[in-house]
Amino acid sequence: MTSKRKVIYLVDDEDINLEIGKIALGESYQVVTFNSGKKLLEMLEKEVPDLVLLDVEMPQMNGYETVKAMKEDRKHDRVPVIFLTAKSDIKSEMEGLSLGATDYIYKPFSPPLLQKRIEVQLLIKEQKEELAHMNEHLQEMVDKKTQTVAELKNAVLKTMSELVEIRDGTTGGHIDRTQSYLRILIDALYEQKLYEEIVDTWDMELIFQSAQLHDVGKIAINDEILRKPGKLTAEEFAEIKKHTSFGEQVIEKIMENTKEKEFLENAKIFAASHHEKWDGTGYPRGLKEEEIPLQGRLLAIADVYDALVSSDRPYKEAFSHEKAVAIIIDSKGKNFEPKLVDLFLSVEDKFNQLADGFWG
Repeated sequence: MTSKRKVIYLVDDEDINLEIGKIALGESYQVVTFNSGKKLLEMLEKEVPDLVLLDVEMPQMNGYETVKAMKEDRKHDRVPVIFLTAKSDIKSEMEGLSLGATDYIYKPFSPPLLQKRIEVQLLIKEQKEELAHMNEHLQEMVDKKTQTVAELKNAVLKTMSELVEIRDGTTGGHIDRTQSYLRILIDALYEQKLYEEIVDTWDMELIFQSAQLHDVGKIAINDEILRKPGKLTAEEFAEIKKHTSFGEQVIEKIMENTKEKEFLENAKIFAASHHEKWDGTGYPRGLKEEEIPLQGRLLAIADVYDALVSSDRPYKEAFSHEKAVAIIIDSKGKNFEPKLVDLFLSVEDKFNQLADGFWG
């Protein structure tokens, strides 16, 4: 027995955009199209979809007016709305999000990116519905459903990290690999009793899960820059560097709507600090030495090692493990904390074995 397909309402005043949307999504979802916000609102009185894709610039009733009307009616105020628009200024995006939209995608959109964004919103919607159901029957369901909630959370995290990697076409698998390298470093940290007073306060599973979000800010970087196959210009690199600040802001926004602070605090630290350098020449804040959180100092080594040995970047050949180790040693006291470079050298054979497994 096949499960019923999710229903998506697509609203755009251009017939060609409606056709493109149906082609891009028709195999995965039941797509119903409307050429005006008014017709959408009329249909919502009869049937509520799983998600709405909404154009912003439409005559008579624009997207902002439409989503405002949607959110004023309790029958469909929880339906996730993703704006599809050619308007790429921050002011317009903030206006849409403040009115209740859950995401903002610029035209022309990438079909795989659109698919992944929809998956994220539907997963979040399912999680909210599951939690609401749990609250109604909490006493009898709490033990039974705890694992389900954890699996949903991990699914959302995994989907968000995959979303970043779909947009950044040169770094497939980077998040999983850096997570594995980070685990080696933290295990060694624990065994060697280095920074013991800090490490003892960490919930290790939360640390490793939260590291998945270290590049989440790349969601806000322009596709032309993020997916550029060649070397970046100085201006383009300056734009790429903003992903650390964007990631921090994204996670802070999530924190406003949840009580699970420890996990998100670690995620925010990883996002904001993994490109800081021991000598103070990193970004975004130019932190120096132990001003940089330990999580960021550790992930910096894992992140750079993976970038050096990765073979999926079209603008450079992968370095050998030995070359990568030499580069990290040369950066001792500059990019990386000396004690952590020594820690890395004590387990660099494990890095090599993992890299062989990934690329062998």
